[in-house]
Amino acid sequence: MAYRNLQIGNRGAVRTITVDRPDRLNALDRETINELTIAFAQAAQDDAVRAVVLTGAGEKAFVAGADIAEMHGCTPVQAQAFSRAGQRLMSAIERLGKPVIARIQGFALGGGMELAMACHLRVASTKAKFGQPEINLGLIPGFGGTQRLQRLAGRGAALELCLTGSAIGAQRAFELGLVTRLVPPETLDEAVDALADQLAAAAPLAAAGILDAVLSGGETAIDQGLEFETQAFALAFSTEDMREGTAAFLEKRKAEFKGR
Repeated sequence: MAYRNLQIGNRGAVRTITVDRPDRLNALDRETINELTIAFAQAAQDDAVRAVVLTGAGEKAFVAGADIAEMHGCTPVQAQAFSRAGQRLMSAIERLGKPVIARIQGFALGGGMELAMACHLRVASTKAKFGQPEINLGLIPGFGGTQRLQRLAGRGAALELCLTGSAIGAQRAFELGLVTRLVPPETLDEAVDALADQLAAAAPLAAAGILDAVLSGGETAIDQGLEFETQAFALAFSTEDMREGTAAFLEKRKAEFKGR
């Protein structure tokens, strides 16, 4: 389909989804959230797509937040619907079943930071900035920021960032575990492409199992999580990919995974 606020590109088995509103620092309005929801649903359903890169247009911002001009006139009922739409998108990304990399070249603030946290891996330029500044608007994060932030960085960091509304640099975000890889701006594309290619070449069913085990098992007690892992591990033995991977190892060749 044609999108007003997104650019979609394919490079082999890697799909890139770009929020294309550079004049608004790629801010998330209702239409953009709806388009992203559709775009990720299409990526989930397309077997040719094995990894997704999410980024923003321009050099200034990944996504600078939700569209404040649109939010200004919201009623509480409309705000609730907006929050739920954003949370559905974030959950859809998190539960895509395929690895999603956030390519963060600039500001990732408010809804943009929440969008990045919903991705499985976050590769950031050293020039990137992160923050949950909603308190400065008399608001709280509404797209999962209070929940994912404490799961990624701990309760103390979540409270500090949300209560102060202060932005932090990429190095501090890396130290907190919000960024998984930190690179100079001139090598950002190279680093993202290399990681995406590596993930796209991996066994897709095994990748889906890992994502499911980490996300679902991580929200349970350790014994339940271990049982979840055991079941997913056993299920992998029913796949052609498992037989191909082990055979390739024994034959000292590169495995060719088919997702079966």
